[in-house]
Amino acid sequence: MKLVIYLIAAFLGLLGLVFVIGSRGQVFTLIIGIVLIIAAGAIVYLTRIQPKASSTTTIQQIDLSGDVSLEEIRCRSCNAPLSKDEIEVKAGAILVQCDHCGATYQFEEEPKW
Repeated sequence: MKLVIYLIAAFLGLLGLVFVIGSRGQVFTLIIGIVLIIAAGAIVYLTRIQPKASSTTTIQQIDLSGDVSLEEIRCRSCNAPLSKDEIEVKAGAILVQCDHCGATYQFEEEPKW
């Protein structure tokens, strides 16, 4: 895409140069040539500048019903306590990957009744 833009800028620049050289004292033709050359330079400049990268922070919050705290969540395979780094949300499901035993499963909360 940048190549096409550079080719258009080169065409405008050459066309502006032709207008400036061929103006022969005509002010209007000279102004058109200068405007075309400035437009070509502006196109090249705007193509070369890089937009500032924006940083986005995504915070995922897991809401569980009942009285559940992270300190009380344990691996269902080895009963080791789970840290926040071992729990993640993918496609709306809460996935657990235990660092102690290597078990990976979807977290399912038991009904409270």
